[in-house]
Amino acid sequence: MELERALDAYLRHVTIERGLSDHTIAAYRRDLGGYTAWLAEAGITDTGEVTPALVGRFIAERSSADPRPAATSLARLQSSVRGWHRFLAREGVEQDDPSGRLRPPKAPQRLPKALTIDQVERLLAAPSAEEPVGIRDRALLELLYATGARVSEAVGLDVDDLAHGDVLRLRGKGSKERIVPIGSYARSAVDAYLTRVRPGLAAKGRASSRLFLGARGAPLSRQSAWLVIRAAAERAQITAEVSPHTLRHSFATHLLQGGADVRVVQELLGHSSVATTQIYTHVSVDALRDIYSTSHPRAV
Repeated sequence: MELERALDAYLRHVTIERGLSDHTIAAYRRDLGGYTAWLAEAGITDTGEVTPALVGRFIAERSSADPRPAATSLARLQSSVRGWHRFLAREGVEQDDPSGRLRPPKAPQRLPKALTIDQVERLLAAPSAEEPVGIRDRALLELLYATGARVSEAVGLDVDDLAHGDVLRLRGKGSKERIVPIGSYARSAVDAYLTRVRPGLAAKGRASSRLFLGARGAPLSRQSAWLVIRAAAERAQITAEVSPHTLRHSFATHLLQGGADVRVVQELLGHSSVATTQIYTHVSVDALRDIYSTSHPRAV
C-alpha cells in the first residue's frame, strides 16, 4: 500500500477503534510522518518495500542523532513504528512485519515528584477566596488533589459529573470512565464556585456544560489550568518544580504513605495496570528510608 494511504488508515484505526486521546494521536502522526518521509527519501513508495534492515537503519540513525534523543522519545518512536507495521500485517495489507525484531530501549525509571502535605496546603490556599477567579482556581486545585484527576480530565468535567453527591465521574484515557470520591474540602470549594462564580462566567459566553469556565465564559483549557497551578505555586512560594501532574503525584504518594492499598490507588488513578501505580510505592519506600536514616541511632 502507498505510504500515505497506509498511514491514514492506521491513524483512523487508532482514532476510531482504539479511542486514543488527541495528544496520543498527534504523537503517532508526528513520529510516523517523520518515518514515512525518511522512507520516501530512501526511495520507498510502498509499505511492501520496507525491509527489517531499513527499519533497523532508521532507528539506528535516530538513536545516534545529535543531540541524542531521550530514551523515552526513542521508545515511543519505536512503538509507533512497530504498531503501524503490526497493524498492516494483521489487516492483511502486507504479508510480513518488518519491525518484528525491534526491541525498545529500556527507559530509565523516573520517580514522580510529589509535594509535601505542607506544600500542598499552601498551594491550595494560595488563590484568593475574595475574588471570583480565585474561588474558581481554588475549586480546581482542591478537586485535582482530592481526586488525583489528570488536568485534562478535570477541565473536561461537566457540571452533571458532580451530580452524585460525594463522588465524581471522570473520563480518562481511551474514554474510560471511573467514579472517585471527592472529599469535603474539595466539595465545599466546588460548591462555592458553582453558586458564587460560575453563573456569572457562564453569562459571558455561549451555553456550556463544562464545570470549569474561563473569564470569558468559554470552557477552561488545559493551558489555562496549567497557568492556574503555576501562579498558585509562585504565590505559595514553593520552590520545588510544580507541573500539571504534581497534584496527581502528590495524591497517590500521600494515599500510599497513609496506608492505602496499591490496588485501590490504581483504581482511583485509572491505571490499567497496577505496575504503573507501583512506581509510587518506590517513592514511599524512599521516604521511609530517609526517615529511618535520620531518626534511628544506629542507622548509619
